Amino acid sequence: MSVTTSQVPVAEPSVAATLFPIVAVIFSGFLVIGLAMPALPLHVHQGLGLDTFMVGLVAGSQFAASLVSRFTAGHLADTRGVKRVVVAGLIAASVAGLLYGLSLEFVEMPAISLATLLLGRAILGGAESFMVAGALNWGLALAGPANTGRVMSWVGTAIYVAYAAGAPAGSALYARHGFAAIALATILIPLLTLLVVAPLRAIAPSRHARPALTKVLRAIWLPGLGMALSSVGFGAITTFVVLLFARNGWSAAWLALSLVSLGFVIGRLVFGHLPDRIGGPLVALVCILVEAAGQALIWLATMPVLVFAGAALAGLGYSLVYPGFGVEAVRRAPPESRGLAMGAYTACLDLALGVTTPLLGLIAGVAGLNAVFLASTLVVLSAAAIALSLIRTAGPPHRSLP
Repeated sequence: MSVTTSQVPVAEPSVAATLFPIVAVIFSGFLVIGLAMPALPLHVHQGLGLDTFMVGLVAGSQFAASLVSRFTAGHLADTRGVKRVVVAGLIAASVAGLLYGLSLEFVEMPAISLATLLLGRAILGGAESFMVAGALNWGLALAGPANTGRVMSWVGTAIYVAYAAGAPAGSALYARHGFAAIALATILIPLLTLLVVAPLRAIAPSRHARPALTKVLRAIWLPGLGMALSSVGFGAITTFVVLLFARNGWSAAWLALSLVSLGFVIGRLVFGHLPDRIGGPLVALVCILVEAAGQALIWLATMPVLVFAGAALAGLGYSLVYPGFGVEAVRRAPPESRGLAMGAYTACLDLALGVTTPLLGLIAGVAGLNAVFLASTLVVLSAAAIALSLIRTAGPPHRSLP
């Protein structure tokens, strides 16, 4: 079955069954990222004795590497096939785990340990690009363009379920066995996932001529910018909420990470059909306002329960920003370069997180950790202007089959 023969949308009741194997692969691949989320800031800040800027740099290096590799991943998904791209991503993720483990050999030399850890995070960023590009375009080829928002929602749901499961598991592993346990899990889980990928049917790549990258970028830059700005809040929570809890002497920081993921998953499962039904930019606008309210609640929090509530609210709001703007990005992109368009669109997220996470670390060092969440609130709110602009120019939403 080729991409060109998959343009007839899959009937709505069968979309979930069609996407289930791909969703399972994405869950397994992103579990390793979720495991490191609560452990990495503590390892860098407490284990290596480095400051909050370095915490942000290590966290942001993954997103910077993802940015660099998005276009390659999207192009290869279009030209070489999505299954190959997913397999390459899983192998690279396992290599990142090896570098995590190697960095522990140089804990007494923090500069060398940090450099090795940064290399591992960079490779993991590339792996994430390949897994997302492969899975998204695999799903779009199987389900058809009328289910664009639903495919994005299901893939994103798998990612954030993995984050939600990985946060408490990563906290437990780090508390009992240290960062070595995170490294071992990062090596093994992607290799086991390859056993799931191997029997799946490949999708033949399209043979149509490709438009220039500049044409694709002109098509998706505005929804990409809106998605990028709204993603800064997610980076603030995943990188700095653990340090906020440690500074205040609060326990169960992992719960905030799990709640942001839980809110995200609930939003995707309950409302994931809305971008296809009523239009992506309108959904994105509402979700931006909800996400900003959650970020502001964390900024103002004086007790853990308020952070938990803010994290859940931010996750709920953020849940449909990506498919909301993404539906518009796909509508504007040339159909024969959907993989490249999705790579470019997702690269906007990487650019935002790769640049702003270290900057948020600087804000934390100068103005305190709470100020990080004030800054993220303001950045997220700025995406509302882009959503309003897209509402005025958006075409009619796709209609899935009943």
